[in-house]
Amino acid sequence: MDHSTTFGSTIYARRRLAGLSAAALLLPALGARAQAPPAMTDHLRRLYDAARSRNEQVTWYTSHYNSETAEQLGRAFEADFPGMKANVVRTTAQVAFQRLSQDMRARVQNCDVFSSTDFGHYTQLKADGRFEKYSPENLAHVIPALRGIDPDGFYHTTSTGTVLINYNTTRVPPEEAPKRWTDLLDPKWANRVTIGHPSFSGYVGNWVVMMRKLYGWDYFKRLERNKPQIGRSINDTVTMLNSGERWVGAGPGATTLRSASRGNPLAIQYPEDGTLLMIATTAIMKGSRNPNAAKLFVEFLLSKRSCEIQVENYSEIVRSDVPTFPGGRDLSTVTLIQPTVEEIEKGIPEVKELWRDTFGV
Repeated sequence: MDHSTTFGSTIYARRRLAGLSAAALLLPALGARAQAPPAMTDHLRRLYDAARSRNEQVTWYTSHYNSETAEQLGRAFEADFPGMKANVVRTTAQVAFQRLSQDMRARVQNCDVFSSTDFGHYTQLKADGRFEKYSPENLAHVIPALRGIDPDGFYHTTSTGTVLINYNTTRVPPEEAPKRWTDLLDPKWANRVTIGHPSFSGYVGNWVVMMRKLYGWDYFKRLERNKPQIGRSINDTVTMLNSGERWVGAGPGATTLRSASRGNPLAIQYPEDGTLLMIATTAIMKGSRNPNAAKLFVEFLLSKRSCEIQVENYSEIVRSDVPTFPGGRDLSTVTLIQPTVEEIEKGIPEVKELWRDTFGV
């Protein structure tokens, strides 16, 4: 087992990821539940009062979660902090970064809080001095192994997720579903596979880097022969499977299970050769015109309320004091894989070029 697998198992030994049990699929897909705003600590009260006195509102560029979950989080923030406004701009990791880059070139400060699934974005923006250092109060409630992703405290882990095999159950019986990543190369899946694009999705980029690490680029040359349908976001695989246009995919655990809970014919398979563990982070942009609102929003992303909403949407969370969804599977029993930071930084640009050469898109 490599370092990344051990790392993942250590973090999540007490955590669970939804399986396909009836209990999991019967869990209602809830939105931001109507609750009284939680009591504020002195620190949160100071941030809230300062933000309100300056009429601050936060704009969040994010590729975390799916669009619906991201919007639910924005509305829940507004409910928890009356009078505050969260402008949620949810897109793919690369599009979010491109938009942020355009803002910076134009010297326009639109984004206050940036959340990407491409770790390379953080190292680049930090080196360029684009982040505001902030140590959230709620970091104390985060699973210890997820703290300190940046030793200097410019960005913090606010979201986790998985990439695994998803499939349409009306097309593929469970016993015939791919069991390993290499099974997607079988000619029987020709014109039946759906995947995302590493030039748009951080999840897909990490998955491509990891597959190359395990099997070399020949893996994708062979996959190309099966003529996969290539979307942008990793969540596009769920759309393609729901429609029945494609039968199997390399997709997101949370979005797949959330869709299944709504009666769609979807299921997941933890690959025997490894489920990809994603750790996604968040930072405050330096020079934000809404500094108090930005800090308050980061605190919210790490809050108990935020994690409860994520659990309702079948997402893995960063706190250990929020119960996960029923029917879970202990991730200590799952083989977890994850490229190192260095492999991501070096590998993402390389695989984008190789992808264009191989798939022509």
